[in-house]
Amino acid sequence: MADLYLKSLESERRTLWATCRLKGLPSVSAERQRIAELDRQIAAHLAKKPAPKTSTTE
Repeated sequence: MADLYLKSLESERRTLWATCRLKGLPSVSAERQRIAELDRQIAAHLAKKPAPKTSTTE
């Protein structure tokens, strides 16, 4: 099943990153700070998810 929350965070991050690159914004801009916050939220969300089960054939 698709993780819509994660997709939303990643989409917002990509959009902000593209804007920063296009405009050449400095690392202290509000957009770059939001990207850093999104990175923390994505990492926290991924840490909560259980590891996918892998099947091993022996």
